[in-house]
Amino acid sequence: MELLYASCVGLLVASGIYLILRARTFPVVLGLTMLSYAVNLFLFSSGRLKINQAPVLGQSASYADPLPQALVLTAIVIGFAMTAFVVILAIRGRADLGNDHVDGQPRATRATKGSK
Repeated sequence: MELLYASCVGLLVASGIYLILRARTFPVVLGLTMLSYAVNLFLFSSGRLKINQAPVLGQSASYADPLPQALVLTAIVIGFAMTAFVVILAIRGRADLGNDHVDGQPRATRATKGSK
């Protein structure tokens, strides 16, 4: 189970980094979201993966660690706020520049400017 979990986190990180390096704003937003999901899974796994154990004290002999759960909840809220902020920046950039490229210039324009 740990191998599958680690593979999922690695796949999310690799996909997130690939999407962040794209030239358009929407893939960048998706890449940031995937990276935040990977961080959430990593934080959750830091409390050790336990099956059939109570999340609070007093329910069973052993319990799951509540600290990673609290950290993940906090990271979810921060990730949502960050995603909303980046989406607003992308919308504003599209409105001001007329395109959704990260540096504000389509590929064809960059090629002609570089040759001058």
